[in-house]
Amino acid sequence: MTTAPLVLDPEEIAGELGRLLPAWLPTRRWFAGKGRAPAPVEPGPVTVLWPGDPALLQVLVRTGPDELHQLLLGAATTGRPGTDVLGRAGSLILYEATGDAALMARLAELIDGGGRRGAIGFHRVPGARIPAALPARPISAEQSNTSVVYGEGMMLKVLRRPVPGVCHELETLTALGRADGVASAAPLGWLSTSAGGRELVLGILQEFVPSRGDGWAQALADARACVENAGTAENAENAGNADGPVAPLGGFTEEARALGLATAGVHRALAEQLPTAEISPAGVTALVDGLTERLTTAVGQVAELRPYARRLEAIYQDVAEVARRGNPLLAQRVHGDLHLGQVLRAEHGWVLIDFEGEPGGGAGTRGVPQPPLRDVAAMLRSFDYAAHHALAEVLGVPPGERRHGDPRAARQARRAAAWAVHNRRAFSEGYTAAGGCDPRCRPVLLRAFEADKAVYEALYEARHRPAWLPIPMAAVRRLAAARRAAV
Repeated sequence: MTTAPLVLDPEEIAGELGRLLPAWLPTRRWFAGKGRAPAPVEPGPVTVLWPGDPALLQVLVRTGPDELHQLLLGAATTGRPGTDVLGRAGSLILYEATGDAALMARLAELIDGGGRRGAIGFHRVPGARIPAALPARPISAEQSNTSVVYGEGMMLKVLRRPVPGVCHELETLTALGRADGVASAAPLGWLSTSAGGRELVLGILQEFVPSRGDGWAQALADARACVENAGTAENAENAGNADGPVAPLGGFTEEARALGLATAGVHRALAEQLPTAEISPAGVTALVDGLTERLTTAVGQVAELRPYARRLEAIYQDVAEVARRGNPLLAQRVHGDLHLGQVLRAEHGWVLIDFEGEPGGGAGTRGVPQPPLRDVAAMLRSFDYAAHHALAEVLGVPPGERRHGDPRAARQARRAAAWAVHNRRAFSEGYTAAGGCDPRCRPVLLRAFEADKAVYEALYEARHRPAWLPIPMAAVRRLAAARRAAV
């Protein structure tokens, strides 16, 4: 990489981006506009963060009335191996900069040094140590954002859909850093700009959590092993002609219980460090209205939900009825998008990560105090997903399909269902043992939040992975039937 500055024309580059981005953005996993009619793409001013060859550029792109996407781009006179090229702007090649280790090293240096580059400000947390010259690599599994790991010491989370105002993830990580006994990724610094007079956090540099992998990979492997070894018997008691010994419930239940303990610990720390409140009657009405509104939106786009709409709405109305009977709802800061992919298995236990909330939940819902059972319900849904996904992999069919007339496949389906049930139970037991509210003692609220999550999942799958739609639809049918049985 040379240090001689390039001759850059930000206005010309912005103009070329207006031509290139309508085709390129929909190919990004983090792009929010998938499944919608194409909207105008309006690149904002291009800021030169580093002027060498290659140069590091930053730009915010408006793709809707209240929707921004952030790009970090490299600009070079020659191609950069291993990078994702957008196209050309005059004599320059434009490409995705998060795959360029040298440019990402420059960005970490800018955060460490503080100050400004044009409209972009760089901030280092007082006392934080930001080591230099660590090799940088992007994490390929990201969806709504892009993360770049520096060696084994730190990670930069590039916020692809930044929201003006308080950055709740930065605030949450800072709060967890103040708490005792809670493992988290402490923030080291951040970069930001302003929008409408409010700060717009663009990226967070934080400690990297060395781990054995995320919870999804581990749970899926254990669920698959459980399903594959269902053998020709239902359980170990009558497994005389089974294909091989296997724990009847799979090997993940202790991990699920430990994950429940860790989740309750995070909830307890956030309740100590950030405001909590009892939800007022008006707040309960707003909560139920929000659930109903999400349902209405989803039903309008997912025809499979329509037969269950009235019963799902009744599940939400049950929450208001319970509150009217004098059962208070307490709200606090929660994770907001908790699932097995949002937890890492470190050497000392589970660590929760990515506290920005649901990518599709809307900016106004992020950081809003919620009943902690919302996180619990989301994790319970994730165990269900792992079981269904493992079963589909073992059977070699799309999720939700079955091999009719195959006794072994039927046993494997029952084993997958049992795996989900027992891990859901283990998580709830761990959560309760660590001082959290026993989810099984709040069935109405838990059912409402599970239903809401399943509806959210159905909308997501219909837009992005139609073959997976049967997974949340199975939950919708189960929850609707449970509500009918309860009345």
